[in-house]
Formats: sequence, C-alpha cells, structure tokens
Amino acid sequence: MSYFAAAVVRDGGGWTAAEVNLRGATDVDEVADRLRDVEPDADLSLLFVEADDAYLVVLRLDEGEDLRVFGSDSAYAEESRLGALLVGDLKGSVTGFDDTEEPRASAGSDDDSEQPAVDPEADPVGDADLLADLGISAQRLLRLCAHEGMLPADVTAEVCQVLGCADEVEELRGV
Repeated sequence: MSYFAAAVVRDGGGWTAAEVNLRGATDVDEVADRLRDVEPDADLSLLFVEADDAYLVVLRLDEGEDLRVFGSDSAYAEESRLGALLVGDLKGSVTGFDDTEEPRASAGSDDDSEQPAVDPEADPVGDADLLADLGISAQRLLRLCAHEGMLPADVTAEVCQVLGCADEVEELRGV
C-alpha cells in the first residue's frame, strides 16, 4: 500500500511543510515523535497521511503534546500495517460533533442531490473536530471525506487551502 505523509507545522513565522517517512514506525506514538521532529518548537503540527487514493488520516499535536487523530475510514486499519498503526486503536465512530450544528439537509427537504454527512460505505473514526478551531468543522471534514470523487489528496488540498498552507503542501507533491 502506497502513502504520502505531509507534515505542516506552524510557528511564529508561519507554516512550513515537510514530507515524513513513516516506514519502520512501530506505533502511533513513534509517528507522533516523527511529526514533532519536523519542528520541535512548533505551536501546531499536523500530519496528513493519504493512502492508495482511498484513506486519509490527520494527526494533530498542539505544542508537541495532546495527540489527536482522525481517520476517514476504519477499514484502513484492516487494509495495511500502517493503517492499523494509525487508526487501529480508535474505537467507535467519530467524536467532536457540536450538538448545536444544523444538519445539512432539513427534514422535509426536496433536494435529493444533497451529499450525506458521512459516506455510508465509510466508517470514519477518531476526532473529526480536531481542525474546528482552524476553520474546518467536524461536519465539513466529514463531508469532504464523503464527497463522491474526492480523493484524500483533494481533501488535504481543501483543508490546507483554508489553513493557508496549500502552497507548501503542493510544493512537496512537486505540483
């Protein structure tokens, strides 16, 4: 299974991006250590792991602590060793929904073209609210992951556009 892992870190000078090699990592804590190593003094560190155009995992560290993880589909844990390492310990469905958020389609809506909040084929796990303070609510992240035709790279690009670090991540891809 192939993957792309891009770290974006923010410190006083803005965003910096770096590709992270996850080969040989033995657990999610070691992955978090590799993310910390990108910029040990970062205020905020994010790692976007895209696998086989099917799965996305986002890891977040605030000031190097408090690891939070979101996975677009728990099936990734069954598909690969890296998936098991990143999302295998996440139990249950996503967390972080704001009870005050309005559902996307109101009851009685005649618009059948509305995307569901969650892809019925996927089983997102972890903390979908991990980017809420950065402008990406749990609902928006889930919608991006569930949107038909959106690849993990597209979701990463959309999120990074909102965060203001899209150019840095695209430079890593060589685009």
